[in-house]
Amino acid sequence: MGRYYHGDIEGKFMFAVQESDDASFFGVEGYVPDELHYTFFENHLPEISKGIDECYKQLGGNKLSLDKYFDERMGWNDEDLAKYLDTDKDSVKPILKWYARLELGEKILNCVQENGMCRFTAEL
Repeated sequence: MGRYYHGDIEGKFMFAVQESDDASFFGVEGYVPDELHYTFFENHLPEISKGIDECYKQLGGNKLSLDKYFDERMGWNDEDLAKYLDTDKDSVKPILKWYARLELGEKILNCVQENGMCRFTAEL
């Protein structure tokens, strides 16, 4: 069972890696009934871009390696991914958190650029 976000953008939060409020990283706080509701507008583009840049910075050279890894596999585990990235197992979750966050940020950015706004809810 996973947690999803839906609205102008759709996706699934990375299991055991990504928090439901991860979109808050990009400059808008969700509000909490039983879901987090987010609305991003064009005036949020600088903060969204800043967040995406930080994701790339934190990922270092791992972005392309992670893209390839996940393109070639249906699933993953910490040991296999640590070996693939030539890192220790304890580094895998923080790397994946930035990777999953980047995917979310890019969806938000593209949605705002295409529609002038991006609205979605995230399951808790």
